[in-house]
Amino acid sequence: MLWTCLIFPSLPLDVFARAAAPADATRPFVVGSGGHYPRVVAANAVARDAGIRTGQLVSGALARAPELVLRDRDGDGEARALAQLATWALTFTPMACIAPPDALVAEIGGSLRLFGGLPRLAARLTEGTHALGYATRVGIAPTPLAALLCARAGRTQPVTDVRQLPGVLAPIPLALVDMDDATRATLREAGITTFGAAAALPRDGLARRFGAALVATLDRALGFVPDPRASFVPAPRFTSRLELPAPVHDAEALGFGVQRLVQECATWLTARGLGVTRLTLTLAHERHVRQRGTPATVVPFALGAPARLPAHLLGVLRERIARVALPAPVEAIVLSSDETAPLSGRNLSLMPGDTADAVEVPLLDRLRARLGEDAVVRLAPHAEHRPELAMRDAAIAARGHGPGGAPRAAHRKPGPATSASGATRNVRGAPVDTAPLPDAPRPVWLLAEPEPLAHLVETQPWVLRDGPERIESGWWDGHDIRRDYFIATTPAGETAWIYRDHRYGIDDGEWFLHGLFA
Repeated sequence: MLWTCLIFPSLPLDVFARAAAPADATRPFVVGSGGHYPRVVAANAVARDAGIRTGQLVSGALARAPELVLRDRDGDGEARALAQLATWALTFTPMACIAPPDALVAEIGGSLRLFGGLPRLAARLTEGTHALGYATRVGIAPTPLAALLCARAGRTQPVTDVRQLPGVLAPIPLALVDMDDATRATLREAGITTFGAAAALPRDGLARRFGAALVATLDRALGFVPDPRASFVPAPRFTSRLELPAPVHDAEALGFGVQRLVQECATWLTARGLGVTRLTLTLAHERHVRQRGTPATVVPFALGAPARLPAHLLGVLRERIARVALPAPVEAIVLSSDETAPLSGRNLSLMPGDTADAVEVPLLDRLRARLGEDAVVRLAPHAEHRPELAMRDAAIAARGHGPGGAPRAAHRKPGPATSASGATRNVRGAPVDTAPLPDAPRPVWLLAEPEPLAHLVETQPWVLRDGPERIESGWWDGHDIRRDYFIATTPAGETAWIYRDHRYGIDDGEWFLHGLFA
């Protein structure tokens, strides 16, 4: 087995700084411990250049840099960040484990061939964490604890043979090994300050003096005993909150933070083999604004089909955010998945260079993002002889029972129903014809309301090409029709669908234009 450890040394800072655009990285930013006398927990490069150091009082840091951006440490946010990073690691391996407070370990021995070898996989892990906004150090070793110690010690050279572990771990300070402070202090007083010195002590005496836990830690790191770990399981529903370094007044300035959340959502979907059909973006305003009763701004949106490509999701979100008017500055953004569906991966070609994906943002999703979900609908055929009732507005996303959705209930009109005996009957109980619709041509464009032809045929006559086709239906619901349809050619050479109305039993009824053929 081969394990990698990803340790995040500036995690308290990254949970805030990753939401800032690169242009905002020029401001000094620190994370404080909170309390009456807060101290600096982490500082960015600009703050360190100004002379601010970890452990310094925040008051002293403000004296050095009055323009300093300060946020209190968010322990819950760090835990959520580790969970999100573990979910991302599952896109490379089925075995990833959180190692609190600032690391995760993953078994990569079974993934080397898939990702082109150890150097390429290690590079992708490092580049991926940087793309997510986290600084990282990588350690690789045959045991998870040895990989963790290598990452803490800053040893980036991979260790692939378990027989190399005693020599590699020997110089690592005991300060980097997880043990209680009393044990560490006692060993230091005895002159034992490195892993190798502690491992060279007699196991029986070490266990009697410090307990079996220390011996087990040394043996697990060296691979002498197993180190079983529970693999991380992603949450059944994606929800991620991103605290902004400073309140944002313009919705367009949220784009960089939203991009971070979309990347996290895409990795969660990939790890679970899903695609998302409905998402909700919640913009949390400043605390004093919420206390005055201003609710969070909620931006829901739906997709035409399950998707998980970051470019697709981000393109739709940006279209929606561009039309959001913020009632107050935003201090945090939350992205959550409302509806998902199974989505398999795309089969690649056997030919090299097949890395092209589908269209990033389909036209349907772009239109719905710009115009609203209810402004764009899909037409679904309906078993009805009357042409104007043969189509229904259908829901586009997951509102229906199938990929295309079911017709909206609000658009349903009284029509045939099936009795208990299996015979098809109308709403008044009378039987209706269940024969399939005639195989007759229908125009692509149907007018919303039939247009009388009396004033159109006064100058030049229309030439009848085909017909008649009798359509007589609707007597049971009060919207009965009796029409003879013809295909005709207009004086301008267009092909039209016209009918003669015989609803009142008049043989020479009026003529109407009902549609045009393409």
